[in-house]
Amino acid sequence: MNKNKLAKYLRSTARTVLLFVSVFWFIFALSSGAEEYGGGLKGVLMNSPNALPWLLLFLLIYIAHKRELIGGSLIVLIGFLTIFFFKTYQHLIVFILISLPLILLGGSLIISYYLDKNIKNK
Repeated sequence: MNKNKLAKYLRSTARTVLLFVSVFWFIFALSSGAEEYGGGLKGVLMNSPNALPWLLLFLLIYIAHKRELIGGSLIVLIGFLTIFFFKTYQHLIVFILISLPLILLGGSLIISYYLDKNIKNK
C-alpha cells in the first residue's frame, strides 16, 4: 500500500469510527442517568450536562476535518484527559472502551497528515 492510499485509509477510517464513537457515547451519556430525574424527555433534558464532553468530541471531529493536525492532536489530548476525568485508569475495560480509541484515532489523523505532507513535499 503506498503512502497516499494509507493516508486516505487512516483519515477516512479515523473520521468514521470517531463519528460512531461520539454518537454512541453521546446517546449513552444522555440517556444513562435520565431515569434518576424521572425518565422521559424531562429526565433526558435534566441529564443533558453529562453529554457535554461528547459534544466537545463532535466539535473536535469537525476541527479535524478542516485542520487534520490540530484536530487529531486535540483528540489525542482529550483521550489522555479522559483517563483522569472519567478515571479510566481504574478499570482496564473502561480504558479500552473510552480513552484508547480516542488516542489511537487521533493518532491516526496525525499520521495521515504527515503522510500527506511527506507526499506533497516530494
